[in-house]
Amino acid sequence: MGPEFRFSSWRARVCRGTATAPPLLYAYGGFEIPSTSNYNSMVGASWLERGGVYVVANIRGGGEFGPQWHRAGLKENRQRVYDDFAAVAEELIRQRITSAERLGIIGGSNGGLLVGVSFTQRPELYKAVVVQVPLLDMRRYNTLLAGASWMAEYGDPDKPEEWAYLSKYSPYHNLKPGTKYPVVMFTTTTRDDRVHPGHARKMAAKMESMGLPFYYFENTEGGHGAGVTSEQRARMLALTYAYLWQQLGGKPIM
Repeated sequence: MGPEFRFSSWRARVCRGTATAPPLLYAYGGFEIPSTSNYNSMVGASWLERGGVYVVANIRGGGEFGPQWHRAGLKENRQRVYDDFAAVAEELIRQRITSAERLGIIGGSNGGLLVGVSFTQRPELYKAVVVQVPLLDMRRYNTLLAGASWMAEYGDPDKPEEWAYLSKYSPYHNLKPGTKYPVVMFTTTTRDDRVHPGHARKMAAKMESMGLPFYYFENTEGGHGAGVTSEQRARMLALTYAYLWQQLGGKPIM
């Protein structure tokens, strides 16, 4: 499995033995891109200063521990990425840092796929889910915008043997009627030139047809991001963190 997850060294720094502060769990888990500790003023002002906890998970598929860590989550091994993320969530609960009723997750692009898989596979584990500019339909992703360039990462859904494993986690194809899902927030942009907004639109439409509650916001500008102007980005951030505080409790942003 590679390097093990270690929580004990930072538990006291994050939240000393209580489950009162809501954690927001983030990861990317793809394309050998590392998610390392850094200063994020938006997370600081909108989440940490209001009493939240922020957790970054170094899961397989990313680049935190070199090329082997990335290769361990490619194609037919992709489920490992999602299992790693769930394992971090379960450890936060096991160590009484939080509970499933107080745990939020957030991710964008490939990370949007990650949290999309997470809430469809383990709906009981999360209370709030922010799915940003996501891939969600893994049957057609390679036909949309830049999708064909990602087949070395995910696989080719037009090959039956590769669709066999893609179909097992594709969020759009694994929504199940009668399942209690968290109230999800989808965000996308009309002019996204990387991940087609159709992913989020289709997922939202399917959830609506199944009578499942969700939030959806689509900015008409901004490309593969949160907006063009500072005002647009501020609005997206305000909506996102207002949703998180609404779902998880605590001091609201608005």
